[in-house]
Amino acid sequence: MDRVKTSFSIKNLEHLSGIKAHTIRIWEKRYNLFQPERTNTNIRMYNLDSLQKLLNVSMLYKNGFKISKIAQMEVKEIRDKVHNITLQKSPYDWSLGLFKLSMINFDQRLFTKTFDELMGKMSFSEIFQSIFTPLMIELGVLWQTNSISPSHEHFITSLIKQKIHSLSEKLQESSPLNTEKTFVLYLPDNEIHELGLLFLNYEVLNKGYKSIFLGQSIPTASLSNLQDKSKHMIYVSCFTIEPNQDRIQAYLSDFEKEILSSDGAELWISGYQVQHIPKPKNKKIRIFHSAADLIKEL
Repeated sequence: MDRVKTSFSIKNLEHLSGIKAHTIRIWEKRYNLFQPERTNTNIRMYNLDSLQKLLNVSMLYKNGFKISKIAQMEVKEIRDKVHNITLQKSPYDWSLGLFKLSMINFDQRLFTKTFDELMGKMSFSEIFQSIFTPLMIELGVLWQTNSISPSHEHFITSLIKQKIHSLSEKLQESSPLNTEKTFVLYLPDNEIHELGLLFLNYEVLNKGYKSIFLGQSIPTASLSNLQDKSKHMIYVSCFTIEPNQDRIQAYLSDFEKEILSSDGAELWISGYQVQHIPKPKNKKIRIFHSAADLIKEL
């Protein structure tokens, strides 16, 4: 069973803040910045307040404040100075820390406030590619090192999905401007990682095309029902986990027979597993090694 983390080891703090465990120990001993509890085996464990304080201290330290000066500040003064820094720094510099804080504290309001501030400075495409994508990569590392629980990752991912759904719905209120192509966005059987696909769907809509979003785990045979919906049907998928290296060629062979035999049908693929696909002989299959490359072709 997933248990929400409320207690963190010094290694967890290192992974979340970017401050080395050795440095944290020095700050703790020399400046009494934190008061960790000790386990029966004398291992330091830190609570959520300590983590939040460290993230704020880290931002001040990385922006030129001496740790001896930071140690003399009250918690509110530290927060105020962090806020002033965020007003001057680029969105990338301050937003990642705030999104991590919102995740650790399950704070939807902080997520929304941070997102709204970003939307005042950047397009959603820029936010997703320059901030959300690096954030999700970092969360993968944090999850693997047990610095966060699955609940944290699911929380922040769900909030990002909500924003994509909301923005996509607004785009769908208008009729498509480009009617020569229809994009079908789907994930193959047993593939459930749909965040990237949701973003591609947003980009398709943002370019004025019609999209048919099918989502997770769609059998190839089910796609044949769509072949009469457009003369030029482009199927778009992200192969993150499935089909894996052992099955990917068989999958593409079946797709060619069942779907690409129709005139005007194409398959565009991105995702981790495309590294296992040699250059396709069939020109109707296009491989993209990044979402950004695929978006350029829209």
